[in-house]
Amino acid sequence: MTHAQELAKIFFEFSSRDAMRGIPFKPRAYELASESMTALGDDVETTWKKDGIPGLKKLPGIGQHIAEKIDEYFRTGKITEYLKMKKEFPVDIWGLSRIEGLGPKHILDLYTHLRVQTVDDLKRQLTSHKIQTIPRWGKKSEQKLFKQLQLSESATGRHLLGEILPTAESIVTALKKIPGVQQCVVAGSIRRRQETVGDIDLIATSSHPERVMDAFVNLPLVETVHEKGKTRSSVRLKIGIDADLRVVPNAVFGATLQYFTGDKRHNVLLRERALAKGFTLNEYGLFRLAKHGSATIKRVAGALVTCKTENDIYKHLGMDTPPPELRVGSDELEAAQKRQLPDLLPYGSVRGDLQVQTSWTDGNASIEEMAVAAKKSGLSYIAITDHTKSLAFLNGLDEKRLAKQQQEITTLNKKLKWFTIFSGTECDILKDGSLDLSNAALAKLDWVGVSIHSHFNLSRTEQTKRIITAISNPYVDCLFHPTCRLIGKREPIDIDLDDILAAAKKYHVALEIDCFPDRSDLNDLHVRAAIKAGVMLVIDTDAHAPEHFAFVPLGEAIARRGWATTANILNTKTAAQLKTFLAKKKAHTVG
Repeated sequence: MTHAQELAKIFFEFSSRDAMRGIPFKPRAYELASESMTALGDDVETTWKKDGIPGLKKLPGIGQHIAEKIDEYFRTGKITEYLKMKKEFPVDIWGLSRIEGLGPKHILDLYTHLRVQTVDDLKRQLTSHKIQTIPRWGKKSEQKLFKQLQLSESATGRHLLGEILPTAESIVTALKKIPGVQQCVVAGSIRRRQETVGDIDLIATSSHPERVMDAFVNLPLVETVHEKGKTRSSVRLKIGIDADLRVVPNAVFGATLQYFTGDKRHNVLLRERALAKGFTLNEYGLFRLAKHGSATIKRVAGALVTCKTENDIYKHLGMDTPPPELRVGSDELEAAQKRQLPDLLPYGSVRGDLQVQTSWTDGNASIEEMAVAAKKSGLSYIAITDHTKSLAFLNGLDEKRLAKQQQEITTLNKKLKWFTIFSGTECDILKDGSLDLSNAALAKLDWVGVSIHSHFNLSRTEQTKRIITAISNPYVDCLFHPTCRLIGKREPIDIDLDDILAAAKKYHVALEIDCFPDRSDLNDLHVRAAIKAGVMLVIDTDAHAPEHFAFVPLGEAIARRGWATTANILNTKTAAQLKTFLAKKKAHTVG
């Protein structure tokens, strides 16, 4: 557990303790501090080392009282008040709270009546059926808690966005068909288009919420119903992920959607902004503060400000609305206040896919079949980029077979007058940075991509030099999947990205956003760095089958998270424009 995570745990337990005591206001302050620790991460310790308590007080959700506790933690390795609390109330509040439905008052009941201190204690009491003996709990509460504990222990963790997004969209489509449903959208990390997601959050408005809840819990995708209420239900889907649905009035739809879209750090900063402007903001709406002034005056939530849309919230707070993909609690709110948010790349902007594999190597469809599928997906061109000879296990192409493939592409371009196929390659970068095809072969291609498929464990210096050597070749147009990572399977190679970006700029080489779900490479932070360095980007699916062209929006999402505009993405150009661009580039780099 990192220092920030431990502080988040401590402040969460302080919040729960004060909630058990019925103390007003303080639980929310500690909860906000806990969320802030999670969102800020290592920035907390960095700020403390640099500016001490005054610096900590400038962080979102941190006042004088909490800043002093953070200071004590970093100075001494402990917080005296927390140690005292744990001595008086020796309960693993944090661990027990991870179980759905166990709030502070429930945890207090468990300790008071059965001396439950840990999750293991809870298991023993459930096994002996003692939970139902607690006043106001009963047999049904015991059965529900047992079920929630089982589900908590079998949680599957995070899932790739590309795997979950179609399911989430199908649920939205199904719910929108229910009579009385006015709006239904996905929120949470899916709406922010994060590369991995933990669950599916859904927000709807309806004149008949009970009807919506009935339909939701009875969807064919549902395996288990965790909870079913009048306005909120939670289920486990058969694909191994939880889904939560909330139905709210139209008047607060904007506030609810904003809150459950997140992320936590963005919300912390936005709530700080709301307080400074005389409002309080939460999942239930935007409220004017009845009293607002010096710290000695109690600030009480007053009239609800109708916010049917998120735009209404941000407008009341004096800023533009940051697109969901940008909501990470970084500098997006400052840009929104200054009206300097970028005009992000719209979804559907990519016109062609510049990394496509076929049955010539390790793909499962012919060039023509891939072209037809790309056209059906809304694209107007593709580049065929089959692997090269060093990847013999993938039937990689040598110069002779590559020439034959080019002949087939020429024939198909005459046949498929409604579509353009560029001849290309995914040329392997060898250990020393040389390429797997001769310059004479590369010179005849329309599009040359290069990539690493071996020697992933070279030192940073060696790996960086290897890539720069490769992209300095005058025939190279793009570096494919630059960090070589596979999410959950292979760590990124160790490279100096700044040096590579500088070289890409110098040699007029684009970098790829590979939107195959388990790659997502470059990621959003890399994209923003590339844009800052003045390097062009391309969005490719790395398609090996016709259905893979559906991944294009995932790559557009990465680009949007990296603040990319249409001007930053090379394959937003038409086929004719791209031909002109590449011809000029070749004349400059080769001529």
